[in-house]
Amino acid sequence: MSDYAVKVNKAKEEAVTSIRESFNGVKDYIFTDYRGLSVEKITILRNKLRALDADYHVVKNNYAKIAFRDLNLDGVDPYLVGPTAIALSRGDSGAVAKELLALTKDWTLAVKGGLIDGNVFNGQQVDAFSKLPSRAELLAKLMGTMNAPMQNFVYVLNGVTTKLVRTLQAVADQKAGN
Repeated sequence: MSDYAVKVNKAKEEAVTSIRESFNGVKDYIFTDYRGLSVEKITILRNKLRALDADYHVVKNNYAKIAFRDLNLDGVDPYLVGPTAIALSRGDSGAVAKELLALTKDWTLAVKGGLIDGNVFNGQQVDAFSKLPSRAELLAKLMGTMNAPMQNFVYVLNGVTTKLVRTLQAVADQKAGN
């Protein structure tokens, strides 16, 4: 009997390494089915996502599964079936999800699921996530809420002085009329 040895193809090993390196610095991943999109539409999609600090990569499923396994990110295998492209978000994932879901209405793009903040989401959950307010919107609301008491205090103080000035003006007008 001969010894069985596994031969690893260098090109495949380099492809997995390339995918793993493209995942460096990525916070969240959104898996899509790009079947039916033309090269022109994929280019438009990539440009829109670049503006949101995200990339869009078409991946070979087996290589991506190995790369995710190497990075200890489990639970994404069900989404790596069929033609798959991954939106790699380095910034606000909510904006990326909103953009992808907006494009699904007009294009044949479909969101399969996502890996967001270490949690695996299905397509419906990614849709719900995209409808949440962004971090910037939440901070603006918080600052507005924190600013409201001080703003109301200023209005009250301004009202008192305005009323005093009007009263003094009315008294002055009344004495001038006599």
